[in-house]
Amino acid sequence: MKKRILPIGIQDFRDLRERDMVYVDKTEHIHRLITEGSYYFFSRPRRFGKSLTVSTLKEIFSGSKELFKGLWIEDNWDWSKTSPVIHMSFARMSYQGLGLEKAIKLELEDVAKKYDIELSQDDIKYNFEELLKKLDARHGKIVLLIDEYDKPIIDYLENHVIDKAKEHQRIMKTFYSVLKDASPHLRLVFITGVSKFSKVSIFSDLNHLKDITLNPNFSVLTGYTQKELESNFADYILATEQQLNISHEHLLELMRTWYNGFSWDGVNKVYNPFGTLNFLDQKIFQNFWFTTGTPTFLAELMKKQVVFEFDNLKIDSGLLDKYDLDNLELAPLLFQTGYLTVKERDVMTGDMVLDYPNKEVRESMYRFVLDYLTRTPPESSTGMTVKDLAKAFHSNDLDKVKIILDTLFADLSYNLYEPDPRRSERFYHSVIHLMFKYLGVHVQSEVHTSHGRADSVVQTATHVYVFEFKYNKSGKTAFDQIIKKGYADTYRASGKNIIGIGVNFSEKKKAITGWVVKDLV
Repeated sequence: MKKRILPIGIQDFRDLRERDMVYVDKTEHIHRLITEGSYYFFSRPRRFGKSLTVSTLKEIFSGSKELFKGLWIEDNWDWSKTSPVIHMSFARMSYQGLGLEKAIKLELEDVAKKYDIELSQDDIKYNFEELLKKLDARHGKIVLLIDEYDKPIIDYLENHVIDKAKEHQRIMKTFYSVLKDASPHLRLVFITGVSKFSKVSIFSDLNHLKDITLNPNFSVLTGYTQKELESNFADYILATEQQLNISHEHLLELMRTWYNGFSWDGVNKVYNPFGTLNFLDQKIFQNFWFTTGTPTFLAELMKKQVVFEFDNLKIDSGLLDKYDLDNLELAPLLFQTGYLTVKERDVMTGDMVLDYPNKEVRESMYRFVLDYLTRTPPESSTGMTVKDLAKAFHSNDLDKVKIILDTLFADLSYNLYEPDPRRSERFYHSVIHLMFKYLGVHVQSEVHTSHGRADSVVQTATHVYVFEFKYNKSGKTAFDQIIKKGYADTYRASGKNIIGIGVNFSEKKKAITGWVVKDLV
């Protein structure tokens, strides 16, 4: 039997079904959605199935029963009860060239033309209001589907165009204000986006808009569960096992490590669809989802706040609703954009622990930030530098280790300088810790920042390297701290050679000026 086509990049439900592509049946979850409520907001990262969900809703309310043959909802829905559908996708709008108001106006006019309705208003707010009233009067209550509502803001979050983001925020707030009193004309409202926290300002009047982003009942509405992966892609998994010549269990373990781990309730985990589909197609473990568009404003914000470490980040759930274009918070941004996910959630308080979802995101984020900070070109990226560093540790070539670190800090040196020396030192230590965490992808590397533990410890099969880093002091001062604090004691039972390395970076010379290496016997 011929394998079904993998729906890589396919966001249109009709296209997917008519071309007989693999479809992971989410219609039971969608049925719960449309029978239990009527006003929804749903946030997920890019390329996570939001647009396909919206497209599926469109076909359900259009009565396209033929597209749902064999799916759960086929025999659990009254297909005769159709509704007019307004489907607006901000990802498709040409607001960059036309301007946001003009783009929205053209979209409304296209919907009106489809239903043979004439609009007499010019202002988009009254244009929208007029469309809802006339469409309801002629065809009945409306299903309003708005996809990627926040894209006109996210696209302009770079510092130099923040005013454009604010302008778009004002326009959208005015546009959506129509929905406050539009309930008599609406059967269902479903709005998707990346930035859930934006709703505080844009949808402030919509108190009846139910946010299901963190609702456990819809935690697997998008993405693939382990069961869905194994049952829907069995033939592709088998083909991958054969090509890579590995066992079924080992392949699934590797796939979980690379592409699983996204969660919005701290319990149910799902695979990223884009990365998973690309892996099953190419059969190579590599970064697929991360490279589809990592905004540089995230790295700029990290540098500005001198924060680069987000492992096991404990936050108050209320922080995820904080949205201020003049004071962007890293945690909500990284969560909403998919770089962090819910690792644990306290059902009593709602407090959460956020962490990287999987190897693809963790490794890619480390590399992305380090490359940004060093302004490293793609052909000679930090990724290769860290791999070279790993090889040097494995071969016990400490001279090579010093050369690589020196090169890295030379690239970083212009970034290190701050008028406030405390910020410079903080930046220096943060980058070191980030680099050694990235190194941990290739070598067992531990980074400790609490009192009484070494800055970094790298272990190979034969050696333990204990590092202490200083800023504007000396390599001897750094090494003496290793001895004084007894950092090596934890590793003496390992039977490995233990080596202490004291390192100092000079702000004045913009280079490593202290490098003391001694056996810790």
